[in-house]
Amino acid sequence: MRKAERTCAGCGSRLARHRVSNHCGACTRLLISTNARQQTAAFWESDSIRAAIDARHFGQLFAAYRRELTPRVSQATLGRWLGMTQAQVSRLEAPGAPPPSNLRNLERWAKALHVPPALLWFEVSYTLDESVEPALAVTLEDVQRRQFFKTAGVGATAIGASLLGASPPAAASPLKLRSSDVEIVRDMTATFRRLDNRFGGGHSRATTTITAYLTSTVTPMLNDASRRRSPRDELFAAAAELHQVAGWIAYDVGKPADGQRHLRDALKLAQDVGDEALEAEMLAAMSHHAAFAAMDQHKAFGVSRDVALDMALAARRRAKRSGLVALQAEAAVLEAHGHALQRNTSACFAALSEAERAFERFLPGSGPAWLTYFDSAYLSAKFAHTFRDLGRPVEAEQFARRSLGMSEGYDRGRLFNTALLASTLADQGRVDEACAEATKAVRMSEDVRSIRGSAYLADVGRRLARHKDDRRVRWLYSRMKSAGVPTPV
Repeated sequence: MRKAERTCAGCGSRLARHRVSNHCGACTRLLISTNARQQTAAFWESDSIRAAIDARHFGQLFAAYRRELTPRVSQATLGRWLGMTQAQVSRLEAPGAPPPSNLRNLERWAKALHVPPALLWFEVSYTLDESVEPALAVTLEDVQRRQFFKTAGVGATAIGASLLGASPPAAASPLKLRSSDVEIVRDMTATFRRLDNRFGGGHSRATTTITAYLTSTVTPMLNDASRRRSPRDELFAAAAELHQVAGWIAYDVGKPADGQRHLRDALKLAQDVGDEALEAEMLAAMSHHAAFAAMDQHKAFGVSRDVALDMALAARRRAKRSGLVALQAEAAVLEAHGHALQRNTSACFAALSEAERAFERFLPGSGPAWLTYFDSAYLSAKFAHTFRDLGRPVEAEQFARRSLGMSEGYDRGRLFNTALLASTLADQGRVDEACAEATKAVRMSEDVRSIRGSAYLADVGRRLARHKDDRRVRWLYSRMKSAGVPTPV
């Protein structure tokens, strides 16, 4: 019998038959976003928005903003963007609630929602251009310079100096930890992660810059034993996230030993503060890298398939104790991939079932900020890898296509997933389609500097090697060579 048609829980649009999530791609991207997007002028001219502004009532503006947004967002999602709880948003929106009057809060909320200053009934210190995140087309140094020099407090000058090429400051007396120190580390991590996801680890001087920042600024703060426990734990967790990003960047530029070192440092920091969720995340990253090395057999970085499985099993134990279902789903699918690499079909399917069951309990937008990359597209890519390496390219293709419904800003991941789709088509002998998708990925590689991206493309080339005399494959190989991607002899 034909399956009943499913619709998006957010906007009501029809969902693809094989889609895992109960939300369409647009709604999922909106629900998991950590910041509000800037809206058009027409949005702010809507009747409900203008009525709330005329009433000078931010609670009414919250309600009108959520109603006018397409798709609509919940009070919890709006609260996440504003740094508030759902209950706080609900109280402000409630009929008859007095208008909030704290000017500091009003300006913070207005800036978070990108409200045009000209519409507001109070003076603000921001302009609309400054409220938008920095353009990613500029150099890394420009982004860092803007971000750090607009940050108040001791430490900004020293950090900026280390990033702009000055010599690291000489050792001095222990620094007093401020809340802004942790915020700066987290902002720095977010900047690197955003640039890395979009342009790849080879952009600008990312490797040397992040290493210099860790050495000259973060490590001295970590070594200061005089700090109180609470801010110290926050700093250790923030440093763990930064080490993880540094690890991904190192792997992306072909420095696996540095990548392993950064991930080990991140794991140790997470263990020091007893953050089992972060521990699970670092172990999952180690499993991911080991599986990648096993895939790229011609450049195996000394990491075996056994390591990929062992790290995934360790990640699953921590993820279960953390209570985060997104981590449980990720660790389970990484375990499944490890079993697939070892051709253990029954264990692989059991782990895939666990991943699916965990994902059914997942709510988009739940979990810490460093886990916002996780969604149905991410999980689908992992399912595709697993089925492909299990020798089931038809099932792998279905998930690879679904993995392309990913959020904006993940250009490197889109390159990986497009090459992954090409590899599943190559395994089925569908040469024309495989070459077409691989060509798309080659074009993407022109804007993404990633050794791993080249490895994904080289893997497609190897899978097409049995068709090397086909003119379409020869033409693809020529494009790959022009992009610096190795091809079969």
